[in-house]
Amino acid sequence: MASESQSAAVMTDGFHLVVDALKLNGINTIYGVAGIPITDLARLAQAEGMRYIGFRHEQSAGNAAAISGYLTQKPGICLTVSAPGFLNGMVALANATTNGFPMIQISGSSNRAIVDLQQGDYEELDQMNAAKPYAKAAFRVNRPEDIGIGIARAIRAAVSGRPGGVYLDLTAEALSAVIDAETGKQSLVHVVDPAPRRIPAPEAVERALDLLATAKRPLIILGKGAAYAQADQDIRSLIETTGIPFLPMSMAKGLLPDDHPQSAAAARSLVLAQADVVMLIGARLNWLLAHGKGAQWSPTAQFIQVDIEPTEMDSNRAIAAPVVGDIASVVSAFLAYVKPGATKVSTEWLTAIAERRKHNTEKMAVQLAANPSPMNFSSALRVIRDVLADKPDIYVVNEGANTLDFGRNIIDMRKPRMRLDSGTWGVMGIGMGYAIGAAVVSHQPVVAIEGDSAFGFSGMELETICRYELPVVIVVFNNGGIYKGNGVNPTGGSDPSPTTLMQGARYEKLIEAFGGVGYSVSDPQALTLALNDSLASGKPTLIDCIIDPKAGTESGHIQNLNPKNALSSMK
Repeated sequence: MASESQSAAVMTDGFHLVVDALKLNGINTIYGVAGIPITDLARLAQAEGMRYIGFRHEQSAGNAAAISGYLTQKPGICLTVSAPGFLNGMVALANATTNGFPMIQISGSSNRAIVDLQQGDYEELDQMNAAKPYAKAAFRVNRPEDIGIGIARAIRAAVSGRPGGVYLDLTAEALSAVIDAETGKQSLVHVVDPAPRRIPAPEAVERALDLLATAKRPLIILGKGAAYAQADQDIRSLIETTGIPFLPMSMAKGLLPDDHPQSAAAARSLVLAQADVVMLIGARLNWLLAHGKGAQWSPTAQFIQVDIEPTEMDSNRAIAAPVVGDIASVVSAFLAYVKPGATKVSTEWLTAIAERRKHNTEKMAVQLAANPSPMNFSSALRVIRDVLADKPDIYVVNEGANTLDFGRNIIDMRKPRMRLDSGTWGVMGIGMGYAIGAAVVSHQPVVAIEGDSAFGFSGMELETICRYELPVVIVVFNNGGIYKGNGVNPTGGSDPSPTTLMQGARYEKLIEAFGGVGYSVSDPQALTLALNDSLASGKPTLIDCIIDPKAGTESGHIQNLNPKNALSSMK
C-alpha cells in the first residue's frame, strides 16, 4: 500500500513540460495544425496563456513561424502532427534554414519501438532522420525528463551562429508520460545567452578596412542578414560615414530608405559591373548575385565579406578580406576605426551612379505614368506604392514571378524588416503564412501583394486570417495564368495550357465566404479607393486586381533559369 505522502505527490506529464519549457524561455506563440498526437498540447498551451494560431496547412504555419523568428530574433514555433503533417511542415523548415530564419518545428511522432521495426504504426515515419538533411539540427525526445533539455538545445541551435530551422521530435509516449512534478520542474532549462556574439578578429577588421581604403569604386551590398541583425543605426552610420554607395537586396530594403542619396538600387547593373571593391554585409554570392561571376561582375573586383559562418567564405569567388563575426559586432568594430573621409570614393564613380540612377528613374517614371486598360503590373503597383507612401509602418509581403520582380523595384521601403518576400529560394507559397506571422508579431497592418498563381499555394489561409480577425489586406494580381494568362494548348484541344489558370476567376468571393471584405477592381482609381478603404477598416480584405492577361514575361526576371525545349526551338 502506498504511503499517504506518496499518494499525495503532485505529478506532471510531457504536455505540461513542453509548455513550461517554452514559457520559461520567453516563447509565447505557437503556429500549427492540431491532430494526433499533439491536439492536447495545443489546447494546454492556450489554457496556459500562450497564443495558439491554428492554420489550415502546416506549410503556412511553418512559414508564419519562420518569419516571426526573422522579425523577433527568437525561434518561431510550428507544431504539427506526425508523418504527413510533419512532411507538410518540412518545406517551411527547409526554407527557414536556407534563408537563415530561426524556427523550431515540433512534431508528434509514433511509437518508436514499432517505427524502428517498421511494423506499420499509425502515420509511421522516422521523422528525425527524414528532417536532418533539411534542418540546421534535429533532435528526438523519448522521455519526459528530457523535454526541457531538448527544447533548450533546439532554441540554441535555431538562433546561434547563422540562424536556421530545427526539428524537434516528440514521441507520443514522451508527451503522455507522467512523472513527479518537482522532478519535471528541475529538468527544465532556461537558455542563457542563446546567440552569443562572435567578435571579429582585429586583424580581419584591419585587413578589410585597408582594402576598402584602396578602392576608387567601392560598393556595399546589404543582405537580409544585415536586416536580421537589427544593427540598423550602426549600419547606416557606416554607410554615411564612408560615403560608399550601397545596394540593398530585396529583404534588406528599408535599412536605409530607398530614396537615400547613396542608394545604388536604380543603378544595379552599373555598380555590379564596375565596382572594384565590394563589401558584402549579410549577403551571399548565390544565384541572386549571379554567384559573383559572369558578365554582371567585374572580373577584377575584390570582395570583403562579413558573415558569421566561416565556411561561407570563398563559396563562389575568392574573398580577399573575410571578416567572421556577427554583423552587429563587425559593424561596430568598423565604426571604431572608420573616420569621415578615410575612404576615397572617386567623384567620377559617384557621378556615374547618379547619372545612371537619374536615367533609370526617369525611364521607370514613364512606365509608371502609363494608364493601360486593363492594368499591367506597373500601373497597379504604382497605385499601391502611392497609397503606401505615407504609411511606412505597414508590412509588405510580396510573392509571384512578375508580381515579385516588379514589386521589389516599384514599392519603396523606408523602414527595415518591413518587406517580406520569397527570399533565397525564391519559393512560392510563403504569402499567407508570412502575412499572418507579421500581423501576429507586430499587431500592424499587412499588405500582401500576390501573383494569382503564388496565392493559390496558401489561399485557404484566408479562413485563418478571418478567424483571428487579422489586419491583412491581400491584393491578388489576377492575369489568369502562371507568368501570363494567354497560354495556348498547342494541340488545339479543350484543356488549358500548362501555364493557364481559370479565366475570370473571382478571388474576392473566397474571403467573402469567411466573413471578410472583397473587392474586384479593374482600373487604378478603383484600386486606390479599395486599398485606402481596406487599410482604414482594419478588416481582413482581398482585392481581386484584374491584370492584362498579356502582361508579364515567362519566369519573370529569371527567364535564363527556365530551360527551353531544344527540339522545339530548332523547328
